This record gives sequence, C-alpha cells and structure tokens, in this order.
Amino acid sequence: MTGRVMVLGGLLVLAVAIVVAVLVARSPGPGDRPAPAVRHTPGQIGEVTERRLDERRMELTIESAALEATTRVRLLLPKGWSRDAGRTWPVLWLLHGGLDSYTSWTARTDVDRLTRDTGVIVVMPDGGRCGSYSDWWNDGEGGAPRWAGYHLKELLPLLESRYRAGGRRAIAGYSMGGQGAMLYAAEGHFQAAASFSGAVDILQEGVPQAVMAGTTVGCFGTDWKRIWGDPDAQRYIWRAHNPYDQAGRLKGVRLYVASGTAEFWEDPAEHLAGKAGKAFAARLEELGIAVQTHFYRGRHDHAHWQRELHRAYPMLMRAIGAR
Repeated sequence: MTGRVMVLGGLLVLAVAIVVAVLVARSPGPGDRPAPAVRHTPGQIGEVTERRLDERRMELTIESAALEATTRVRLLLPKGWSRDAGRTWPVLWLLHGGLDSYTSWTARTDVDRLTRDTGVIVVMPDGGRCGSYSDWWNDGEGGAPRWAGYHLKELLPLLESRYRAGGRRAIAGYSMGGQGAMLYAAEGHFQAAASFSGAVDILQEGVPQAVMAGTTVGCFGTDWKRIWGDPDAQRYIWRAHNPYDQAGRLKGVRLYVASGTAEFWEDPAEHLAGKAGKAFAARLEELGIAVQTHFYRGRHDHAHWQRELHRAYPMLMRAIGAR
C-alpha cells in the first residue's frame, strides 16, 4: 500500500468518525477523576540485530519484552559517529502517525538532508499502526503491547548504552506521533517537544469516536477499547494519556504546536487536529507554560509536517545544544 493510499484511507476513517461523533453524545462518565501520571513497567531487551543501509542510516531489529514481539527502529547517524567514540551525541526522536511506520519520516520527508550537517542522532522507532504510544489497558489486565514501556524503558537505555546517545533529547511527531511526543516529554525525558497535527486532546469532541473508527478500520480485528478502555467508564485512563490533561507536567520543556485549520468537509483529520491543537495551546498558556504555535490553512499530510519540522528544528536543536 502506498503512503498516499494510507493517508487517504486515514482520512476516510476519520470522515466516518465525524459522522459517528455527531450521533454519539460526549458526557462525563462514572470513571471521571483526577488524571494520574502514567507509570511504565521496565522491560528487558532481547536480541538486537543491526543492518547498515547506507552511510547514515542504520536499522535495528529488537526483541522487546514490553511488546512481546520483534520491532524495528531506524537511526540517522551524524558525521563522525562511532560506537567506540569517546563522546556522546544529542538525540532527536521522530514519531510517526497512525497507519504509518518507522520508515515514514525518511520515506516521506527530507529529514535526512535537514539533519545531515547537524551533530545529532535521529531516532525513528516503530510505534504500531494504532499503538497510540501507550501501554495498553487490555480490559484492566495490562500486558503487551506496552509501547511507552518499550520506548522509554528499553529503547532509550539501549541507545545510550550501545549507540553513544547522550542525555540531551528533543522529540517531535505528527498526528498520533504528536500525542506521543507530548506524553513522552511529560515523563521528563526530553528537553523540547513538537507536535504537528497532533492528537493532543484526545477527549476533544469527536476524537474518541475517531480513535474507535481508526482502530477498528485501520487495525482490523483489534478491539479499540484495549488501548485506554471506554472514554466514559475509564475516563481517568484517557485523561492519563491525554496531553491536554497532562499539560502541567510540561513546565520547563521547550514546546512547539502546529496544525491546520481545515473545515471538517475539507479534511476531517486536520479539522480534529486543529481543534485539539488550539485547545492544548490554550491550556498551556492558562498554566503559564510557554509554547510556540503555528496554525495555518493546510491539510493532514507529510508536506505540511515536513514544513513544520523545518520551522521547529532550530528551537529543538538549541534546546539540546546540537549544531
């Protein structure tokens, strides 16, 4: 399936979600309570296999205990990088959106060229087609997939112990990855974070229904409630994974939030992203947390996400001391 078909498929899914949202009223549920911080269970990395694709690109295949599966991550290595070097490099994590994969940033944007002369390790992990950068609820049983546990408790230490990754880190993501970027930054692992058309308010009207439709159609056969449960009955779990509700934990992080302002009939996905982005930015400002924003007329596509990465890039690099 081509990237364009995947994006169009995602827009179709979200168009269906908008129709569903009109029919399903949003109301507070019995599970509504103060949103706790998310806690991730440490995992243990199994076998790691390396494949060098070219001068800069390295692909790792990792056996993850948190996922109970094998997964992959793509790295862009800076000039002069060596695993035996007597130094470390600052790190930029790039998270992909729903229905995409760890290859999407290098396949669909110019991130290779953008970062070529910057002394930074670029990390592009797989986050699952519908992973939501979360440890899944699974009807209260927990267990795999634990995407956040894998990324923060397995992959991050692996990069520092074997691949000369330093402790100065920035993170950015588009769509589902924008949500992941803000959630991971709220955990205290990143000095800067950027969201491009991100799902940064998952309790915004219409978004729970989009999650339902997107998971059901995009990851056929997967019960959407496995991720965070029901948005009413398990409201506290949704809030624990909602950047809007976790905004107070971003104090001290350099932040960038961008999205388009399309009408829903023009682009359903970007319509929802625009509403979420504006609500999230307003919440940050309400809390006295500085945020750089860019709201524009545009669509839910890689051309706009590439442009926004270019706009956010100087700030991200300054935050981690990269040159």
